[in-house]
Amino acid sequence: MPKIIAVAGKGGTGKTTLCGLIIKHLASIEKGQVLAVDADPNSNLNEVLGVQAPETLGDIREIVLKNTSGESRPGGMTKQEYMDFMFGDALAEEDDFDLLVMGRTQGEGCYCFINGILRGQIDKYAGTYSHIVIDNEAGLEHISRGTLPKVDTLILVSDCSRRGIQAAGRAAILVEDLKLKPETLKLVINRAPNGELAEGVLEEVKAQNLDLLGIIPQDENIYRYDSEGKPTVDVPEDSPIKVAVKKILKEINLT
Repeated sequence: MPKIIAVAGKGGTGKTTLCGLIIKHLASIEKGQVLAVDADPNSNLNEVLGVQAPETLGDIREIVLKNTSGESRPGGMTKQEYMDFMFGDALAEEDDFDLLVMGRTQGEGCYCFINGILRGQIDKYAGTYSHIVIDNEAGLEHISRGTLPKVDTLILVSDCSRRGIQAAGRAAILVEDLKLKPETLKLVINRAPNGELAEGVLEEVKAQNLDLLGIIPQDENIYRYDSEGKPTVDVPEDSPIKVAVKKILKEINLT
């Protein structure tokens, strides 16, 4: 079975950029053996990775439900069988990794439904990969719904504010309450000026009983690449953020 790494955090913490850098680094070691999963309805992991977004699971579900009648399904398939068949189009095969995008659907309660579809697809493909890296939606939604698959490593991402650390603390409590039981649950603090944290922030980390894995410094390369429309995972290897991410992955034996 693959190692499943999930990255979670509130919006604006740089969660997706960190997730992309983890995918990029693992893919450089395990070519073709990494599945990147964009589990955020506002999908943009593909932009960070610099690849074309595939059709999403949500898009495919809507197309099948809207346009497929009993007579037009091939081979006498049921609607569910045909939908499962069509979901294969949501997997984009890149040179170094594959990408699966959840997307969104229409109507009431669809987030829970599409989350279930996503989990089923992850289970379906699990045996094919050495690593699965999941970029979760902003906030605590995936955690609170209990829709994450069994995760080996859960990384909570925060900015370097006390409020951000408190949000990460609440997420960690939810993980415990829901008995998700990841083997590793760590905190990463992103965009720290000069890679350093104020004493008050470190005190808050301790107060929230969080295990601080690493600190990622503010990196102007990320801003520059993003403003120029370049994939942020392609910043130079000696960029502060890439150096920090490699150190973080080494700390949890993912390199």
